Parts: sequence; C-alpha cells; structure tokens
Amino acid sequence: MKEKKEKQPLSFEYERLMLQEKSVVCGTDEAGRGPLAGRVYAAAVVLDTNDTQSDFLTELDDSKKLTEKKRNALEEKIKQQAISYCVAYSEVEEIESTDILSASLHAMRKAIFGLSVDRKTSYQELEKLDIESLGGKETEPDGVLVDGNQTRGFNITAKAVIGGDGKSFTIAAASILAKVARDRYCLEVLDKNYPQYMFSKHKGYGTKLHYIKVDEYGLCPAHRKSFFKKYYESKNNTGK
Repeated sequence: MKEKKEKQPLSFEYERLMLQEKSVVCGTDEAGRGPLAGRVYAAAVVLDTNDTQSDFLTELDDSKKLTEKKRNALEEKIKQQAISYCVAYSEVEEIESTDILSASLHAMRKAIFGLSVDRKTSYQELEKLDIESLGGKETEPDGVLVDGNQTRGFNITAKAVIGGDGKSFTIAAASILAKVARDRYCLEVLDKNYPQYMFSKHKGYGTKLHYIKVDEYGLCPAHRKSFFKKYYESKNNTGK
C-alpha cells in the first residue's frame, strides 16, 4: 500500500526562482471557468517575498479548500499586505465570442496590467479596462506565475504552475481575491438582476436547482449560451 504523500506547505519557492532573473514577480489565478453564467474573474498579486513572518501567509491556501467565511476574511488581509494587487474580469460576451480558456487568460492579463495602472484612475475608466479593483503600489511586473498549464498571450515572462494555488503564496492570494470577487458579483449583480434563477444559491454552477430554473425561465442574458449546447441536445434526444 502506497504511503500518502504529505501536502507541502505553500512557499515563495517559485517566486524566488524567477526572481533570480526578474525584478518583480506576481502570481495570477482565475475564478469562474466552470459556471454556466456570468463573468470569469482573475486576480494578480505581488507579495513581499522577504516577509515570511506575516501570520496571514500561514492561512493562505487554494481558495476552493477554504470556507466562504475564511476567504472573505483573507481578502481584506491580502489587500492590506500585498505590495500590489488587481482584480479584473472578462464578460460573457467575450467568453461566447472566443472560448472560456481564452477569456480566462485574457482576464489574467488584464489583472497583471492593472498592477501598473495609476491608483487615481476613476472607477469609470477602470470599468473600460474590465478592472474591478486594485490597490497597493503601482507596480510593473516582469515575471508572472500562472496557475494551471497555459501561458499563451502573456507579454512578460510567464511560468505555468499546475496546482499553483496550493504551492505558491502569490498564486494562492490571487486565487482568493478572484474567487471572492466572483462570488460577490453573483450575489450583488446576477442575483439582484435575475432573482428568479437564485444565483445566490448556486453561484452560476450547473447544479440541479440551476437547471430547474433554466427549464422554468429559459436562458437570461447573463447565461453562457454555448455552455448549454450539450444540455439542450440531450433534452431534445430524450424528449424531456
């Protein structure tokens, strides 16, 4: 019987390796690739790799492994401790006109770009850039650690880290910011604009409740219509 590998704690190992050749390294991750509706979010974060004593670092983890309460609490700590951060998104229209992977990567690139945006930029101007929030110092990274296995389209040195949100402090921090922003959007935008679908309950994921509501009301403008292709094909084939 194979021994179960112990989970390695998060660290700045990947950041420090890249910092041997680059001057500023950020981590980036997305949230919302799987849901059937709404934007896909991404965040980019720069942390101080010399500050390994901050208590909040020991609390970081892959956002999916944290409770909603814990994620919300960590969001504020990350924003306070980060050298720089930015949360951005890609709209449903972009997801539909390209594909979810392309839109997710684009959201990451928008978030990275946002790290260097003037902090005095108006909310209206940030909206035009698909940026939801940013903070810390204006910072222009020359290296990025990307959660997953894709690095296409980045205009700075990029390294893919599979399972990075469970390995790298900066990717984990980005994972949490993106997830909290996406969930907040589901509650404050989708649920308020389309209450009949009960987005507050399922956050846009393909739950039984969500499909029941779609069958009852049809698709709304916030739905990713291409994500329902197989569902409707199956219904047509079964006659349900």
